[in-house]
Amino acid sequence: MITPEQRVQIRRLYFAEHWKVGTIAAELGLHRDAVTLALEPQRFTNRRYTPSAPLIEPYQPFIEQTLEQYPRLRSTRLFEMLVDRGYKGSVCALRRHVAKVRPASRHEAFFKLNTLAGEQAQVDWGSFGKLRIGCGVRSLSCFVLVLAWSRATFARFTLDQTLESFLRCHAAAFEALRGVPRSILYDNLKSVVLERQGDLVRFHPQILELAGHYHFAPKPVGIARGNEKGRVEKRIRDLRESFFAARDFSTLDDLNRQLDEWIRRVVNARLVPGDSSRTVEQALTEERERLLPLPEHAFEHDYVRATRSGKQPYLRFDRNDYSIPHTLVRKPLTLVASDTHVRIFDGNIEVAHHCRSWDTGKQIESEAHLQGLADEKRKAREYRGRNRLNAACANATDFLGHVALHGGHLGGTTSRLLRLLDQYGPEELNASIATAQVRGAFDAQSVAHVLDQRRRARGAPVPIQAVLPDDPRIRDLVLIPHSLDRYDRLAAASGSCGEEMPPSSTQPSREVDHD
Repeated sequence: MITPEQRVQIRRLYFAEHWKVGTIAAELGLHRDAVTLALEPQRFTNRRYTPSAPLIEPYQPFIEQTLEQYPRLRSTRLFEMLVDRGYKGSVCALRRHVAKVRPASRHEAFFKLNTLAGEQAQVDWGSFGKLRIGCGVRSLSCFVLVLAWSRATFARFTLDQTLESFLRCHAAAFEALRGVPRSILYDNLKSVVLERQGDLVRFHPQILELAGHYHFAPKPVGIARGNEKGRVEKRIRDLRESFFAARDFSTLDDLNRQLDEWIRRVVNARLVPGDSSRTVEQALTEERERLLPLPEHAFEHDYVRATRSGKQPYLRFDRNDYSIPHTLVRKPLTLVASDTHVRIFDGNIEVAHHCRSWDTGKQIESEAHLQGLADEKRKAREYRGRNRLNAACANATDFLGHVALHGGHLGGTTSRLLRLLDQYGPEELNASIATAQVRGAFDAQSVAHVLDQRRRARGAPVPIQAVLPDDPRIRDLVLIPHSLDRYDRLAAASGSCGEEMPPSSTQPSREVDHD
């Protein structure tokens, strides 16, 4: 494709300067056919060719009627409709025809919105990407409320767009503005509108509770009518471009402090659009007189959920685990969460209180809960050890009773006797406990002394204590020996048949021969 300037130059070089076609093509960097076409276009026209009627011509009325009813209908859908009606042409020809006859889009005109002071506010969410907190990533959002008359703004960054955050930001906005507008205009958010058919709207029950508490009227905009709340939309764009862009902050609280300062210093200092005599701050002072007064008590906006604890002393909430007392496992509980704290109730009694974590995959624990669980486990280990000792040694129960009677430490005595049981075996320990009782020595050290005397009398080597790994699954493993009388009876029955069986003890021996 050559330009008009090149066509003029080609014709000048050929007809005025008498250059050859090849020379012109080499000089201008064009193909010979392009130069020839510029000189003799009639050579490239087939005089005998007469175009036939296009295949799309019979369907033109149908295409125009369909596009008049559905102006944005795609050409591929029209092609399917025409094929069903016998169209034999290509989709490319149809696209070229549709481009010519498609109705031009109409630009809608809007009335200028005029409101009275205190009459209306506009509310919406703005999304500002992702924010990393610890090991997790949260969505950063901004709640924005703009008073339609004065353009006064309240904005607050949050880490979610939940209904609880929506309600909490409303309460904070009313406190900051020191009043409530008579109506609030919303987009069709799920937090506001549960269902809608034309002008019939079913509001979220908690939005109705909020509106009843503060005495304002919630009003959703029309479907696909974001222009009806253009003042809050403009403020969100302003926040994105004039405040958030290229801004450094350390925490969410730091970001909100900078936002409040920016609103005070920049937004409130601007002139009210259409009124060059007042700033936004001056207009807000005048509008406060016409806002509805705040109720005596703020709206309760905490997240409340009935839940049930599992087998571990933790409750799962917002991708984190919060500890509870170990006595409340597998019980119905109530979780109450704000943006800063998480509380857990058993009925009307608060059993846990934690600072809320916005990280993910964390265990937030109370020292009191951990200590209570540790004490319970320690008592359980003591009871298990005492049961094992009583099962292995018949004299252990009476011996431990005298230890308690004489003011001895049951836990320490039991632990030492269990170690002696592992070293010397149940028969030696039981006999040594009986000897210590006869002597009136009711402590583990006396039993250990008797065991050592008996070992020396037998000439047995010093027992070596087994060294176990630090793995608690092995170190804290408890084995309770059982009676072997059944095997003795089997051995006796086998011996009556003439077979010799090795002697069997009623208790398993733990002595190890090191010779």
